[in-house]
Amino acid sequence: MEEDDVTIREQNFHSQVREYIICFLLFAVLYIVSYCIITRYKRKSDDHEDEDAVVNRISLYLCTFTLAVSGGAVFLLPFSIISNEILLSFPKNYYIQWLNGSLIHGLWNLVSLFSNLCLFVLMPFAYFFLESEGFAGSKKGIRARILETFVMLFLLALLILGIVWVASALIDNDAASMESLYDLWEFYLPYLYSCISLMGGLLLLMCTPVGLSRMFTIMGQLLVKPTILEDLDEQIYCIHLQEEALQRRLNGSSSHSYTQGSFTQQLNKEMDNIRNLRNKLERRKKASGWEKNLLYPIVMLILLAGTTISVLMVAFNILYLLVDETAMPKGSTDRGIGNTSLSTFGVAQAVLEIILMFYLMVSSVVGFYSLRVFEGLTPRNDDTTMTTIIGCCVSILVLSSALPVMSRTLGITRFDLLGDFGRFNWLGNFYIVLSYNLLFAVVTTLCLVRKFTSAVREELLKALGLDKLQLSNSPTDPESGKLSANGHQKTL
Repeated sequence: MEEDDVTIREQNFHSQVREYIICFLLFAVLYIVSYCIITRYKRKSDDHEDEDAVVNRISLYLCTFTLAVSGGAVFLLPFSIISNEILLSFPKNYYIQWLNGSLIHGLWNLVSLFSNLCLFVLMPFAYFFLESEGFAGSKKGIRARILETFVMLFLLALLILGIVWVASALIDNDAASMESLYDLWEFYLPYLYSCISLMGGLLLLMCTPVGLSRMFTIMGQLLVKPTILEDLDEQIYCIHLQEEALQRRLNGSSSHSYTQGSFTQQLNKEMDNIRNLRNKLERRKKASGWEKNLLYPIVMLILLAGTTISVLMVAFNILYLLVDETAMPKGSTDRGIGNTSLSTFGVAQAVLEIILMFYLMVSSVVGFYSLRVFEGLTPRNDDTTMTTIIGCCVSILVLSSALPVMSRTLGITRFDLLGDFGRFNWLGNFYIVLSYNLLFAVVTTLCLVRKFTSAVREELLKALGLDKLQLSNSPTDPESGKLSANGHQKTL
């Protein structure tokens, strides 16, 4: 009997060590990728080892950790779904015994814990540490900046706890809720993270429909569109004439000193626009036939199919919510990993759900940076400040943390939320969940209808040559990529 107990303890010990090693390796890969991404966009500074350089380096490490946690939150639900299907397909396989429910539950709990840590501790610390200078009258240095940062964090924590305490006391006025107000670990943090998750879900609700329609524009800019009733040689010839005319005007303005200034800057800006347009037209002319006539329609059909399937799944989920209350995303930890499949069509549906999740995440990020409110957070290669990077990391963490909740709320997947992700109070509110599904379906449909009606109208005008009748104040029209009538007459 003692030997059996020793064997069980050894198995548990080896299982825990294996899980720690797997978690460490996964996080190490995410951390390296996140570090490469941030260093690509971070503004390059000099090599002097001064105080600001040390502060920037510490903030960089904290931002890298936060971005790695965001990546873990994005890959968490797809990894859980595919692990469940693999365990169902190969239940007795020796080489996948490490892929068990204990590992999946541990990953969910770790990601939830690190998300709270990054949102409420690390990112505020990085921002305050970056902006701190030390209290007045104290000796300048790293210690003074750390002291000021901790004081600011303490005051911020008191402010947030006070707001949460007042809000919860106003909402829940019963005796049990009043007693839970004094429980920091079991009440404050889950309640606070539930509010953050709700804000992230609302942010996804704004960004994702915009991103789904914006994806068509981005892919249209990256790919070469088919040439329909267009003479590229004539357009390139007209562009060359405009470029030569502007070059002569620039040479004439440079010989007269009194014409220098804003007029020359305007001419240089017009010259850059014309050269960019010429490069685009030359790229369209040099593109192969399969790239123009095959790749572009296939990519557009894939985007349209992904968006249509997402809207249809949300529509079916609305029907399920109206007829069956088990469709509510309440979150459950009783269902084990590898026992039953949560996909009706097995592996094929699981793969489709994973593809839709990544598509929605990419669309939400694109939509986030497309909104005018968040345009200032758009990162630029080698020219992004640490403050902007902190804002981007916080925003992406909020979006990625809300992605599993949004996927389950919209019915993209039936996978039950594990760990602390399933403890959110608002997931059990029928009216909030139903309104969320209705708003997503309606807003996404309206964005797509508006996008395609305007795109079809522009393409018909281009094909019929009626777009030249639209006069413009500038010599070129960067949206359509063609010469306007006004600019053509000025140059010629």
